[in-house]
Amino acid sequence: MLNRVEIGVIGGSGFYTMGSVKEIDRVSMKTPFGDPSEDIFIGDISGRVVAFLSRHGIGHRLGPSEVNYRANLFAMKMLGVHTLLSVTAVGSLKEELKPTHLVIPDQFVDMTYHRRKTYFENGIVAHVSMAEPTCPVLTEMAYSAALEAGQSAHLGGVYLNIEGPQFSTRAESNLYRQQGFSVIGMTQAVESKLARELEMCFLPLAFVTDYDCWHEEEAPVSVELVIDNLQKNAVRAECMITTLVTAPPSSRRCTCRSALEHAIITSREKIPQAVRETLEPLIGRYL
Repeated sequence: MLNRVEIGVIGGSGFYTMGSVKEIDRVSMKTPFGDPSEDIFIGDISGRVVAFLSRHGIGHRLGPSEVNYRANLFAMKMLGVHTLLSVTAVGSLKEELKPTHLVIPDQFVDMTYHRRKTYFENGIVAHVSMAEPTCPVLTEMAYSAALEAGQSAHLGGVYLNIEGPQFSTRAESNLYRQQGFSVIGMTQAVESKLARELEMCFLPLAFVTDYDCWHEEEAPVSVELVIDNLQKNAVRAECMITTLVTAPPSSRRCTCRSALEHAIITSREKIPQAVRETLEPLIGRYL
């Protein structure tokens, strides 16, 4: 059954399970990069097999800098996933991006400094292109699906990825607004980089929970405020995922699944055998 898994979902704050999905299995994965955040839930959505992983673990045990992003995504690759939907909660840095709205970012600015962000090290180097860090085919499909479902949605925008776990100061929030960022979060930029190295089509679904702390007419972001809007967004997120998983495939093509074709710069004879074996799911077809 597991070799039929092609679509993976990573759920963020407030989105720890997919209760309406028929469970097929739960698998405990081991990867060369450590253990994922949680067992992976394998479910059935209208005949399509989907792998679901809670980014922070059930019960939200892991902070954004503690999440083993490499293990999470590599486990999905080991299951056969080639399309990854990432759900996250974000703060809005623009008036028009209101709480409970969906933003589908098409750019990221990564300000994290404690994350492991590449699979290419220890004797092998690859430089993948991140000019377009999300899958353009998936983003258009998601935007259309959101509008058809009556979801207030915004296509495009810049996701600012801070380290956290603290929220921004008001001075920082206003600075980010001046720099033109759209939303602020703590996870998705790192996932976009790793997904590209894994040659996955990556779709970020960023649900707004608050206005960070820049909006003087709104209460500053707090856990209570975030949780309240998370509960509303979780229902919308699950509906969106169901729609995307069951949608007919697009006739358009992307280049996500050939991202490594010209990216590996290391001479093939210099790649250590142990590294070859570890990265076989990524680089096997190029060696």
